[in-house]
Amino acid sequence: MRRFAAQFPEIRRLRRGHHFLEGSPMRRVLLTLLVTVLAGAPALAVPFWGARESSPAETPPMSLKPGEFVWAPALAPEGPMVVVVSLDEQRAYAYRNGVEIGYTTVSTGKPGHETPTGIFTILQKDKDHHSSTYNDAAMPYQERLTWDGVALHAGGLPGYPESHGCVHLPSQFAADLFGVSHMGMTVVIVDSKTAPADVDHPAALAPVDVSTGTDDIEAGLQAGDKWRWEPEKSPEGPVSIMMSSADQQVIVIRNGVEIGRARVTFSEPDKPVGTHAFIVKAGVGSGESVIEKGAAARDWMAVPMPGYADSAGTDLSSVVGGRVRMPQDFAGQVYPLLVPGTTLLVTDAPVLEENSGKQMTVIGSGNPNVG
Repeated sequence: MRRFAAQFPEIRRLRRGHHFLEGSPMRRVLLTLLVTVLAGAPALAVPFWGARESSPAETPPMSLKPGEFVWAPALAPEGPMVVVVSLDEQRAYAYRNGVEIGYTTVSTGKPGHETPTGIFTILQKDKDHHSSTYNDAAMPYQERLTWDGVALHAGGLPGYPESHGCVHLPSQFAADLFGVSHMGMTVVIVDSKTAPADVDHPAALAPVDVSTGTDDIEAGLQAGDKWRWEPEKSPEGPVSIMMSSADQQVIVIRNGVEIGRARVTFSEPDKPVGTHAFIVKAGVGSGESVIEKGAAARDWMAVPMPGYADSAGTDLSSVVGGRVRMPQDFAGQVYPLLVPGTTLLVTDAPVLEENSGKQMTVIGSGNPNVG
């Protein structure tokens, strides 16, 4: 009572007066008010984790102490975001339009609750999220990566993995990132750091041989191969594209719902392509689109995935160059969806549940909120 009275002058004045006499109507009103305030206090007492402001921009990432971060968004004022989380380093790196604009200490999943590696997209954002699993624990600035509970959010930062699978960020960094990120933003979680690299107009979605200009896609398809395109199943939202050499298929997902699928072929099938995420950058690339005549080419950034097949040593340009072919009509449907922030995943791993082999965690589909 005294603690709350010290915070509210009106209560101090009432305590000094005669309204606290037994049975006084004012006493009953005031007690009701205090019970209401006390009941709501736990929800208001959200912890603040980590430093309250950025360390100097020149601070090396590995020099940051637990809870410290660097945030310099002016280095790239616009463009799509990608976040790379390094489990080995317990660091996360934020890039906008291919430029590093921030990095931070993190705490990832502890033994038995390890944070999964893979390529994810933001499925949901909730500034004031509370856990439905862990006693209504506060998870401010939550950005969901999987529907089964993995997310980026503000949380404890002891300097080692201590979460139940989520990626804990300093509160201020989480707020800053939340403010500039978007639904569908790519998040790459790896064992060791890997930085995005610019790629000149990747041709993974091109139906022609870019080295000769010859349309040769049909020759690479077997008779009876089909593709389907159903954009009406999810008319809007962020687009992600998954392309698997193991499955020999490409799948297009919009807002967590599959809207298209087609057969693809890879030249040199015995040679790994590795696993990479490609994100469309703001602006235009050099040259002309090989799909839409007269249109400018897209500009991309690529993020390899160390630890998956030959990712660390693969030439990214060759991955998205002449090795991949898909039906021309299907490519024509997909190309207009390649707006800044669209993610393309190219991988050797299977992405279809019916296929055997070591699967990886990839761009999520199957939004439980969509019937």
